[in-house]
Amino acid sequence: MNYSKAASLGLANMWVAFTFFAFAALLGLYQVIERIDLIPALKSPEMYFGSVSTHGVLMGFVLTTFFVAGFGYYTATTSLKQDVWNRPLAWFGFLLSLSGVLMAAVPLLTGNASVLYTFYPPLMAHPAFYIGATLLVVGSWAWCLEMVMMLATWKKANPGETVPLAMYGTTTNAILWFITSLGVTSELLFQLIPWSLGLIDTVDVGLARTLFSWTLHAIVYFWLIPAYIVLYTLVPRAAGGMIFSDHMGRVAFIMLLVFSVPIGFHHLYMDPFHAAGWKFLHMTGTFMVAVPTLLTGFTIIASLEVAGRLRGGKGLFGWIGALPWNNPLVLAAGLALLMLTFGGFGGMINASYAMNTMVHNTQWVTGHFHLIFAGTTVIMYFAAAYYLWPKMTGNALYSTRLALTQLWLWFIGMLVLTLPWHQLGLAGQPRRISSTPYDEELVQSWLPAEFAMIAGGVILFTSALMLVFILLKTHGNSQSVENPEVEYAESLHSTQRMPHLMNSFGFWVALIVVYMVASYGYPILQFFLLDTYGTVPWSI
Repeated sequence: MNYSKAASLGLANMWVAFTFFAFAALLGLYQVIERIDLIPALKSPEMYFGSVSTHGVLMGFVLTTFFVAGFGYYTATTSLKQDVWNRPLAWFGFLLSLSGVLMAAVPLLTGNASVLYTFYPPLMAHPAFYIGATLLVVGSWAWCLEMVMMLATWKKANPGETVPLAMYGTTTNAILWFITSLGVTSELLFQLIPWSLGLIDTVDVGLARTLFSWTLHAIVYFWLIPAYIVLYTLVPRAAGGMIFSDHMGRVAFIMLLVFSVPIGFHHLYMDPFHAAGWKFLHMTGTFMVAVPTLLTGFTIIASLEVAGRLRGGKGLFGWIGALPWNNPLVLAAGLALLMLTFGGFGGMINASYAMNTMVHNTQWVTGHFHLIFAGTTVIMYFAAAYYLWPKMTGNALYSTRLALTQLWLWFIGMLVLTLPWHQLGLAGQPRRISSTPYDEELVQSWLPAEFAMIAGGVILFTSALMLVFILLKTHGNSQSVENPEVEYAESLHSTQRMPHLMNSFGFWVALIVVYMVASYGYPILQFFLLDTYGTVPWSI
């Protein structure tokens, strides 16, 4: 089958993703330099917070949304071996999202949307920022519909057959993203846009933060699921082995879908808007999300062990040395699992109702977030790009050696950046500040970690430039790729008789709706029943 049309769609989305990623990386380097007051000429709180807001939006919303869409389109077509369900709709969604990004970029770059990644009120941005963000999200819903319809079309043509694991994970992500994005979209449409346009005088800050919490944590798994798809379906084959358990992968995807959406209150532990019981409920669900992560870690390591032993690895750990570490997919998987281990530990601290108090709003949170997202997730985006770019363009990867170097630099730079942030957080340094004009002795104790932070930023920016360079050179490479087919790993065990609940989504979507009503129903309804700031009770 000719996948050229899906490749064009995938490449368009991914080029947008990595172009804005490179610009966001530059802004990140500026921030670590400005924060330590190393160059007085750069000191500007206005520029700093504008930079942080732009960096966060580009990395958290733009890079991810476009990469996930591009990766999803090509994964769906190659795993199902069928064309995109409705290409005009897919291109319309791409253009709508891109127009939203360009619209939001103007107030961001002019300092009129310095409301950070979360854009919490009472900070107010220019209406164009909120409208642009809404268009970005609504445009991405076209991708969600495409994935669901492609699966439905395939199942109708192949009744009773097992959905390929890559497509099962992709559809999981489409459903998850549509459900979780309803929170921030509701906040934008019914609160922030009317407020910024002057149509209403005020907004209820508690309701706004509650609606954003609906999106705030589940979006992490929207980012992470493509990385898991690569780990489950591409890495084992690249390593020379098989998936240790296809069933385990499906269980992990289902658990991420069910448990990740209704747990946003662990970001609001310090907020006064909700009672402790609701926060405890969300905390319990947050700890449940650790289970699919542990399942994934076990399954991927077991898959790599199978590959290593098939390649002649002997003894307890001999299989590790037998793996093809000169393959970008395999190397990225190993580095991602290491960062996931470090970042996962920090996540358990953040999720704890009691221990979170010690690190809340400190640099610890920044370190954890970057280690999980920019570390574990983004490095797998790089690996996926190195694998798929030759498939989508027909051109051989420009330089495997440079790709491996770029991955190592990203890993080293991320550790050099984030581990000092964890230390600074424990030492009391707050986040969301542009400088540290505090007690001299206290600030002096932070300096070694802050200089390490700058070194990490320089390494990461260098790595980001290398990525874009390699992709550009691959795009124009005159040497053809040897094998243009995407090679998905096969399962070690038969998948012909797959339980219905692990091959469909209807039951799980219904379960999420019930769970969402239980965890968010009254917490949202209370803003309309009680006399809170910005709202009044319903009149009976």
